[in-house]
Amino acid sequence: MKYLFQILISLFCLYGLHGQSKIDQALRIFNNNSVPYITAERLTGNTRFLLLDTREKEEFEVSHLENAVWVGDKISDLDRTYNIVPEKNTPIVLYCSIGIRSEDIGEKLIKNGYTEVYNLYGGIFEWKNKGLPVYDSFGQKTDRIHAYNKHWGKMLNNATKVYGHRKHNN
Repeated sequence: MKYLFQILISLFCLYGLHGQSKIDQALRIFNNNSVPYITAERLTGNTRFLLLDTREKEEFEVSHLENAVWVGDKISDLDRTYNIVPEKNTPIVLYCSIGIRSEDIGEKLIKNGYTEVYNLYGGIFEWKNKGLPVYDSFGQKTDRIHAYNKHWGKMLNNATKVYGHRKHNN
């Protein structure tokens, strides 16, 4: 099933996904709005949220939102999340590349009693497309974003795209 989903995503991306409106289209198709969205504009400068990065470790190491904590994108990574966020009323914003993997993790958190969980609309791609800053593993601002793969990378317009070291990189 996992591979079927990846094939469907790749086919979807092959037919011209790029830019902001394509992020909107992808989210309408692949998400079910089970986790409320928060926009980049609403999140900018707002320090009340704990930011959790639900991408693979390699993606996080290239760049991430300032003060974000990496938790991973697998169900097995949820124990790490529970240890990082033991208080279930902590305001949380989850993000990934565009918001699909983060919705999956958000659903699990909500199911397990977390009360204030949001999904960053458009993920780190939209964040960077809007010219907002991202930081590397040394805490320095960077223009680099791990673009997941070349198909999804078409949605990233305002960054230096990085590929590599992913098991399923296309």
